[in-house]
Amino acid sequence: MSSPRVLVVDDEPQIVRGLKIILRDAGYAVEAAHNKAEAMAALALRPPDALVLDLVLPDGQGVEVCREVRSWSRLPIVVLSAVGDEREKVRALDAGADDYVTKPFGSDELLARLRAVLRRSTEATGSPRIELGDLTIDLADRRVTRAGEEIHLTPIEFELLRVLGQHLSRLVTHRQLLQAVWGPEYGEETHYLRVHVAHIRAKLEADPSRPQYLITEPGVGYRLRDPAA
Repeated sequence: MSSPRVLVVDDEPQIVRGLKIILRDAGYAVEAAHNKAEAMAALALRPPDALVLDLVLPDGQGVEVCREVRSWSRLPIVVLSAVGDEREKVRALDAGADDYVTKPFGSDELLARLRAVLRRSTEATGSPRIELGDLTIDLADRRVTRAGEEIHLTPIEFELLRVLGQHLSRLVTHRQLLQAVWGPEYGEETHYLRVHVAHIRAKLEADPSRPQYLITEPGVGYRLRDPAA
């Protein structure tokens, strides 16, 4: 079985060298592009299994790459972002990136994010049940149980959990959640999310002040995860 192929897109030679070492040591085959034009050419010529993408490129933005790739492919995309570029992170996620890692980054975190997006890309989609430890979300019956006991959620609470569950372990932005649950005219009403997420945590989490399932990414959005993963 051949190694998964990863295309690294970054114009900083030191970052590219470091990523090649990290990824090759982890068993990936690595190719590199140093700008948007090289990236798009490489993607068209021989699409990789995953893309690790810097947000700031000399001839364009990573957001533009995300948007163009998403117009024809579900290729897993992990973006790299400089500290403080929170707005750009949100734009990239809204444009179709699967996850992001902040520069400077730890190799363990990057590899974990990459494994997660690759795993999700190969899993069957549309499964009616999501299992997270002792928590079960039944999408078909709209039921949530923990250790076999049913947890009552309001319709909006369930919809939020459903959207997060369908993007398991993936960061979902405030805008994505608001538009998926409340409609396309919503996008800025983050206070709606704070209230409902607090209610969901009070019902799901053993200690809502230290959530294990429903995680906040400050200023960006939320992700639902399996604590044992």
